[in-house]
Amino acid sequence: METSIVTVQNMVNQQDADKVLQAIEDVWGISKAEIKLSKKQAIFTYDERMAAQQDFEQAIKELGFNITH
Repeated sequence: METSIVTVQNMVNQQDADKVLQAIEDVWGISKAEIKLSKKQAIFTYDERMAAQQDFEQAIKELGFNITH
């Protein structure tokens, strides 16, 4: 299992956080995900045999959010 933390720059409210969380949870291989809205962070654990970090980042970007590491 691999754990990643990404900063979602333009995530400003709970509705945004819920959208990001749903996008992460929809990626194959996800094990655990949480959003820390106050820090604008998405933290997720996944099986690296099924997905790569870029898969999760792409899912977030497709919602219109910007990511930094």
